[in-house]
Amino acid sequence: MFFDDLKVGMNQDINPVEVKKDEMIAFAKSYDNCPIHVDEEYAKNSKFGKLLSPGMFTFALVWGEYLKNDYFGEELLAGKSTKMEWFAPVFAGDTLYGKAEIIDKIDRNPKNGIVVLQIDIYNKDNVLVLTDITEAIVKKRING
Repeated sequence: MFFDDLKVGMNQDINPVEVKKDEMIAFAKSYDNCPIHVDEEYAKNSKFGKLLSPGMFTFALVWGEYLKNDYFGEELLAGKSTKMEWFAPVFAGDTLYGKAEIIDKIDRNPKNGIVVLQIDIYNKDNVLVLTDITEAIVKKRING
């Protein structure tokens, strides 16, 4: 969708996804190899009592589902930035869902603008576990 067509307040629900233990551990071993993510004995003795999902993996699961119906499509030129904040732990077996909303638009130049997208991720108990704010550069419709 072109920058011109996007509106602040547009929102969508993101379908639920399950945190699968084998995928979570494989991701952690490659990208976040901390004991709390990969060592079950270590995690069992932590305050959480079991392995934690890496925050980036948690986000990637829901982001992947969002991309099936993302706002920008072929008009996306590039990502500009992202900021994540984690609020609650996520574990293997958890089901997560998200809500995406355009929270701002910034006119950049005659060819494109910046769209600010907020994704809130919740667990099955409706507890907010993560918020991501992404800025994306999106094409404008060129007239004439």
